[in-house]
Order: sequence, then structure tokens, then C-alpha cells
Amino acid sequence: MQPINTVEVNCPYCGEMIELVVDQSVGSQEYTEDCSVCCRPMLVAVRRDRQGGFFVDVRSEGE
Repeated sequence: MQPINTVEVNCPYCGEMIELVVDQSVGSQEYTEDCSVCCRPMLVAVRRDRQGGFFVDVRSEGE
């Protein structure tokens, strides 16, 4: 498994598809990152599953 991957997600504000860089070596994490299109802050949650895969969820700050 590569420790750094990119994932495509839809911004919860503008709906545009954007690419995020995810560091899997940290494990499960939550952080705020600005959308590269509309510049609004998104909450990013990275979770590992039992098989070593990972899932990325983004949401607006008000959710």
C-alpha cells in the first residue's frame, strides 16, 4: 500500500469534483481543507477498514 494517494470527491458546497491528497500512513483522521474551486472549508474524514482499505468522506462545516 502506498502511504500517499489521491482521491476525487465532490465539494459539498459547489458540487465540483476535486482531487485531495490523502496520507494513509497516519491512519484514521479528520481535518479541514479548503475546496480548490470555491475556497470554502470542507471537513474531511479518512477512515480505514479492516482489510486495510480506506474511505474518504467530505462534508460542509454545518453538517
